[in-house]
Amino acid sequence: MPGLVLFGRRWAIGSDDFVLPGAFELFVRLVWWIGILVLYTVHKGQFNCPGGGLLHSYLLGLIILLASIICALSALVYISMQGTISNPGPRKSLPKILYTRLLLYFPEFIWAVVGAVWVSDNSVQCEKTVINGVIGTVIASWIIIIFTIIGVVIVFDPLGGKKTFYLPDGVSRNLESSQSGQLLYNVKSSATRVWEKRIRLLCCCIVQDDDHRVAFTSIAELFRCYFSDTDLVPSDIAAGLILLHQEQDKMENCPKEPEEVLCHSPSSLMSDDLDVELENAAHYMLFAAAAYGWPYYVYTNPYTALCKLNGDCCRNRPADSDITGSDRHNFHFGSILKITGLQYRDFIHISFHNKIYEIPFFVALDHKKEAIVVAVRGTLSFEDILTDLSADCEDLTLEEVLENGFVHKGITQAANYIYRKLINDGILNQAFTIAPEYKLVIVGHSLGGGTASILAIMLRNSFPTLKCYAFSPPGGLLRIHTVEMNVIVGKNWEGDNYQSLGSMCIRVNFNLFFSGEYQILLRGCWYEVFGGDPDDFPTELDGRSQDALTQPLLAEESLMVHRSPSYNALEEESHLNSPPQYPHLYLPGKIIHIVEESSSRRFCSSDIKYTARWSNETVFSSILISPKMITDHMPDVVLKALNSLSQEHGSCLSC
Repeated sequence: MPGLVLFGRRWAIGSDDFVLPGAFELFVRLVWWIGILVLYTVHKGQFNCPGGGLLHSYLLGLIILLASIICALSALVYISMQGTISNPGPRKSLPKILYTRLLLYFPEFIWAVVGAVWVSDNSVQCEKTVINGVIGTVIASWIIIIFTIIGVVIVFDPLGGKKTFYLPDGVSRNLESSQSGQLLYNVKSSATRVWEKRIRLLCCCIVQDDDHRVAFTSIAELFRCYFSDTDLVPSDIAAGLILLHQEQDKMENCPKEPEEVLCHSPSSLMSDDLDVELENAAHYMLFAAAAYGWPYYVYTNPYTALCKLNGDCCRNRPADSDITGSDRHNFHFGSILKITGLQYRDFIHISFHNKIYEIPFFVALDHKKEAIVVAVRGTLSFEDILTDLSADCEDLTLEEVLENGFVHKGITQAANYIYRKLINDGILNQAFTIAPEYKLVIVGHSLGGGTASILAIMLRNSFPTLKCYAFSPPGGLLRIHTVEMNVIVGKNWEGDNYQSLGSMCIRVNFNLFFSGEYQILLRGCWYEVFGGDPDDFPTELDGRSQDALTQPLLAEESLMVHRSPSYNALEEESHLNSPPQYPHLYLPGKIIHIVEESSSRRFCSSDIKYTARWSNETVFSSILISPKMITDHMPDVVLKALNSLSQEHGSCLSC
């Protein structure tokens, strides 16, 4: 649904977005109006008190004003309910009603000021019930006015005036290439500056240096490219995600083709390899989780963690471990010790230093698996989020390993930082001097998993036998095949590729876009909370030809940004003459996908049964929607799933 155009500019709200907020305000106004009407009727002949004349006029005017607002809201909600997402025609009169509703805010503001003045007048000696009623009215008026201002700020689009510019009638539509390039550059620059200001505002609490400024510009450019090709409002994205989830559930419930079943039926050899890798993954996931330090330890042990850590906070740091960065009270290192079960002497290097493109990691000796483990921390700070969002593609060339490969810029910068530390500072040389027969293993979760994957590629020439275990890494990581091991649990939100999310929200099951958006949101919320059959989702497909339903671009065309013909020509020319800026990136290496097979809930806990299978990168080339997409990404859930599968395999062997 294109953004609504009011006062000559585009706003980040659609004409069908007023149903739910309008209905809520209508309910509040009705209750308010009935209460004031009852108050006025009961005390109609009792306004002879000092200040009573003004009170009588105030209540009478408020009743008339509320009645006018209720009528305007009723019309607004009714018109907003008409049509569908792909057919906004029945709502073309909504701007006029919205202008009327906004006009009523002026007398409401004046009445709120009058009420506040009357309440604050000490000479008023009217009945206590009337005074309390007026106080409640004044408070309610100011609350609604404040929330309205907040709502206007939220839906204000700083680029609203830029997306609908037109050339003067006297100017030729056939622009010279220099003129067209300048116009297009100005629009793109404005959009980038707006996104950069938003990011700076969100990150106002962190110290900003040159690296941060470069990252802000890079992320702003990414968001500008991501959202500039469609005229979507936030509710459209929410409705698209809901429909996408239901469509994916419907596809999962469909019977699979025989060829697909054969492809997903692993041989006994692959099954044995899977069992071995699951046991190794469960072991190394402890190191990836330990890299988070005390936040993870406290999160997984909320009642006892602080007491246990307090016993270690006063101990001196070990002299034989190289520790850099801030670790007040020894909480981070103490948590790593308790999670991994290692001793002080087993740690070669620990870095808690954290900046953009520079993330914490540690190097330790794992005597159980005879391995030197490099564990990289995942996202835990604003700096890590900026590293995640620096998702430009950049070339990476490594001798005999990779030539002109596309990789995630921010994660590659983080991998470069750790690589320089390990090699240039001699950390790995020190580790192999102590344990020369041990193998090298690199692990990480989330951002740490992506960094570990690229770091493993960088180190492969020097350490050909190294292994990497990346848990829930970002989906859009690199564009080559490697020997790394990736473990993904459920519909993990970061294991998916988000490069096509905008177009997916538009193209998702075009057949369902013949429903009103408020219906999709309401029934979608019901489906997410209480479940149900996705096939039961009601639509308005009756009477529509099949040919119309097989043309998804019809819906997409109505959602594209409405610009002048010259501007559309400029963009088409720009796309034709330039290569794609963001090529598709995938997960590297072998992939183990762990899914929840069944769950049984008890009084205080739930027993979940998992199953694991080999997968491939194409499965995660698009986003998978689920209410558990965030919880499935959490390191404790990944560790729990791996431990469950590892224990199940161990019990089968003992049987």
